[in-house]
Amino acid sequence: MNNNLLEAGKIVNTHGLRGEIMIYPLCDGADFLLDLERFFIDGQQMTVRESRVHKNQLLCRLDSVDSIEKAQALVGKKIFIDRADVELEEGRYFIEDIKGMTVRHTETGKEYGIVSNVIQTGANDVFEIRQGDKTLLIPKIDDVVKKIDLAEGVVEILPMKGLFDE
Repeated sequence: MNNNLLEAGKIVNTHGLRGEIMIYPLCDGADFLLDLERFFIDGQQMTVRESRVHKNQLLCRLDSVDSIEKAQALVGKKIFIDRADVELEEGRYFIEDIKGMTVRHTETGKEYGIVSNVIQTGANDVFEIRQGDKTLLIPKIDDVVKKIDLAEGVVEILPMKGLFDE
């Protein structure tokens, strides 16, 4: 798969009879997807004709999907976006870019492991850190995560008392 493509949602249902699809967002939310002009499904580029947010999901019409039958064939498929189609604000990042980064103590330099996953809880993200056969969970809050350096591939943290058994 193209490294510039990022998973952004999943087609969970159809809507109406004219081929509209309902996308559950796997990103910041349906609003994030609203202004995009194309998605990728099964590696194929699909042009967005129109889209709107409905109950925290994206309702979308694609150029090549003009019937409920064609829409039903897409249910269950994941949608991807091209990172070049999105301009992130300063201090924002794609979750895929955080995975694989080294986590270390901001003051001592001690390494805790590698970010293996980012769990979106609603209140704040949680970084899942692999440390050998052990998994650590770090809340992505300002008191703990002090710096995310994409260029260096490092997440600097200042663990709260009791966060790790040290």
